[in-house]
Amino acid sequence: MNSVQEASFDGKVALVTGAGSGIGAAVARKLAERGAGHVVLADRDLAAAEKAAAPLANAQAVEVDVSDAGRVDWLVAGIERDHGGLDVVVHAAGVDDPQAKQRIADAWEAGRPPEVTAELDVRSWRRVISVNLDGTFHVLRAAVRVMVPRRAGAVVVVGSSSAFDAPVGYPHYSASKAGVHALAQAVAKEVVPFGVRVNVVAPGPTETGMAARTPDALRRAFAASGGGAYATPDEIAGVALFLAGGEAANLAGAVVLANGGRFTA
Repeated sequence: MNSVQEASFDGKVALVTGAGSGIGAAVARKLAERGAGHVVLADRDLAAAEKAAAPLANAQAVEVDVSDAGRVDWLVAGIERDHGGLDVVVHAAGVDDPQAKQRIADAWEAGRPPEVTAELDVRSWRRVISVNLDGTFHVLRAAVRVMVPRRAGAVVVVGSSSAFDAPVGYPHYSASKAGVHALAQAVAKEVVPFGVRVNVVAPGPTETGMAARTPDALRRAFAASGGGAYATPDEIAGVALFLAGGEAANLAGAVVLANGGRFTA
């Protein structure tokens, strides 16, 4: 076992968004295993968060939609009140667009280029932007409000390799994640003088609930392109915890591309 795997979070108070499944659930479990004093698992799906929290020591589940700024502020203020502060935030909450994915898959199956943008309605655009980009702003703002006065803290945001390769037919998701990366880097430079670190892990395709909704045609196309196997949530969680831990003390504003070498940026 290497030193990254052995990184300790003894006594730390941590918040994980999107913790009901996938990467968020894996992060919460690893934090608990590595000694976190209290882990808050936040998710829009309270039942899923409760199920993920049930086997963990010193953990609680909370229903939170990160696109709701007031609810995020309420959550973080409550953690500070009840636990005296907040040491680690891993923001894994996000959404994709299954309908757009199906349009892309249908086009590939028919042997024609995907046409999504012309048919993309404003509601679908706003849903992806409001959760992925606005939600990241809400979580970052609430976190730094607590961490900056204490001159300590680490925030890890889950971005996406889609911000780099901009998959055809997926403009809203790519734009949301590119915005997430730029937002996190800008905030990182602002808060690092106050002892707060913000970094990003940018996964490629990962076996999460989103992947389960990916049409078979797209998965086959990914495999045919030499993309290799999808990452596991545990693999991405390991990168996130490295960024949140002491071994990454000199990293601030980093965007770590975790896509198994599918491409480099």
